[in-house]
Amino acid sequence: MVDTFTRRTFLGCTAGAIGALAAAPAEELVKNRPPLAASAFYRLPLTSVRPGGWLKDQLRNQADGITGHLDEFWPDVGPNSAWLGGAGEGWERGPYYLDGLLPLAYLLDDPKLIAKVKPWVDWTLDRQRPDGSIGPEKNKDWWPIMIMLKVLTQYQEATGDPRVVPVMEKYFACQSRMLAAEPLQSWAIYRWQDELASLLWLYNRTGGPQLLGLAQQLRAQGFDWRKFYENFPYSGRIARGQSGHESHGVNNAMGLKTPALSYLISHDPADRAATGLMLGALDKFEGLPNGMFSADEHFAGRNPSQGIELCAVVEMMFSLELGLAVLGDARLADRLEKIAFNALPGAQTADQWSHQYDQQPNQAMVSLGRRDWTTNGPESNLFGLAPNFGCCTANLHQGWPKFAASLWMASPDDGLAVAAYAPSEVHTKIRGVDVVMAENTEYPFRNQISLSVSPASPVSFPLYLRIPEWTSDPVVVAGGQRVEGLRPGSYHRIEREWRRGQRVEITLPMPVRAVPGFNGSVSVERGPLVYSLRIGEAWSKLKQTGPVTDWEVYPTSPWNYGLRVDLNHPAASFEVHEDPVARQPFNRSSPPVMLEAKGRRLPEWVIVDDSAAPPPQSPVTSKLEDETVTLIPYGAARLRITSFPVLGPDQRPNQAEQQESVDVCKPE
Repeated sequence: MVDTFTRRTFLGCTAGAIGALAAAPAEELVKNRPPLAASAFYRLPLTSVRPGGWLKDQLRNQADGITGHLDEFWPDVGPNSAWLGGAGEGWERGPYYLDGLLPLAYLLDDPKLIAKVKPWVDWTLDRQRPDGSIGPEKNKDWWPIMIMLKVLTQYQEATGDPRVVPVMEKYFACQSRMLAAEPLQSWAIYRWQDELASLLWLYNRTGGPQLLGLAQQLRAQGFDWRKFYENFPYSGRIARGQSGHESHGVNNAMGLKTPALSYLISHDPADRAATGLMLGALDKFEGLPNGMFSADEHFAGRNPSQGIELCAVVEMMFSLELGLAVLGDARLADRLEKIAFNALPGAQTADQWSHQYDQQPNQAMVSLGRRDWTTNGPESNLFGLAPNFGCCTANLHQGWPKFAASLWMASPDDGLAVAAYAPSEVHTKIRGVDVVMAENTEYPFRNQISLSVSPASPVSFPLYLRIPEWTSDPVVVAGGQRVEGLRPGSYHRIEREWRRGQRVEITLPMPVRAVPGFNGSVSVERGPLVYSLRIGEAWSKLKQTGPVTDWEVYPTSPWNYGLRVDLNHPAASFEVHEDPVARQPFNRSSPPVMLEAKGRRLPEWVIVDDSAAPPPQSPVTSKLEDETVTLIPYGAARLRITSFPVLGPDQRPNQAEQQESVDVCKPE
């Protein structure tokens, strides 16, 4: 078990109480300027939405964990960073770190974290060169500046700092002059859309027509993600030596935002449709049961023992957040929640001090061993400070804060949309009236959501409620009256006059579902949560770097089970147990919800190269006895089986085979 107390003692910090919510955001809502297409929703300025309940605790855990202290012991983002004027790392790691640290600091209104953020931002804003370029002079790559631009947009929204817009205007003018002679190279070619997001942010505030010209320059030099997916060339695993930028997991996760952002300029229906096209291809050929796709480091097929990089997880979340705002497609919010509540916590320890580079849905052990990755090395699935590459160490921090900031959005008709569900509070102005709406819930661990409305004076506006595609017979009661016409997989619009004290009560039934997967296996879902086998864990320390430990984890209980599931009525195969939601809800020892089912050991399903072999083709048979198996949320399990073979017709147990053990334990 990971000892969080000793780490906090080492740093001399305690969680403490979080202060009251900060005042309303410094910036008013900004909508799209012509000739940009209208968005279905608009992201609210940073700090408009504040996390509450378990989500606030999760962000506080992050602040008390590696995010809040990384600069104190990891030189790449330490005081010698070139992004602070030092001689150290001057490429992507400083901006990556800020891209998560900054929203975390301002969402928590944490003075200590804000004090860490400001020197980085001040150095960039105050040291713009006469030609308009920014960043360390030794950096000759457009890519890391694209990240810093995202940082600056968030900073301006949170603070209203008047320096940001002029600096960005001068920088974009500089880049426009230079692109012909110094075009996009390497990573920037495949990640140009991240700059497009910041460029459109600035255009909506200034209306500078030259910005749309620069957008066309970037698009002309950048990779055409829509065209790539219209003729998707991959149908599974990439052979070693055959990979390129276009098959790289993080590039594809970032590329997912391209069609929606391009649509704002092009008005092309094909751009609108391309987000669904991309997700469909990823699911068909590379899909994993945690909502992600395999890429360890490049596309790896649908075997649930293949991995996915944590950088890809947080970048796909951000792409979905931007795409959801443009398109208003409830299915994108369903996917966003699935990733946020499963793949994101599943790659980190519950105290958020250690993380994995690659996580596996079927992860029977975590060890220093060579797995059947397409690219990555033996450290890739360790929990630690910087396993395999340090990019995820710098970049993981944006996941939770940006998700929290995206829970609520504005609608073009001067309303509010509950884009995704989690405990939170939104402060905004609607039709000239200050409005606060609080969302009280333990979702996704429970199916009840309560919204309370507190306008400064009565005001009429529409409220959009997401009805997830996975629910059945949802119930919404607004102002004491049941709302009719709810349709799963859509946003439902409620238009009325809102007065202080009114409530909206939402019930989203969560039937247990058995989702078909690789080799006829199934993964088990209930609501937005994916469930995994609860496996005993023995944590073995490899090394210590400051307060962070690198860990191997070995199973202390069997993992190789087939499930007994009625595929026609899967809910009947599972018993649901609910427990209190703890401060660290994604914790194996005290998960808020568990499922029990029947399963049998499959002795022939074994470990190969430190990973569970591919699940045997279902249906499977076993002569062993039925056992009761416990499933816990994917994000609470560091060892797990998530894709289960399905047991076929019953067979008489063989007592001799029942005594055989195929337990995996740590080698001597």
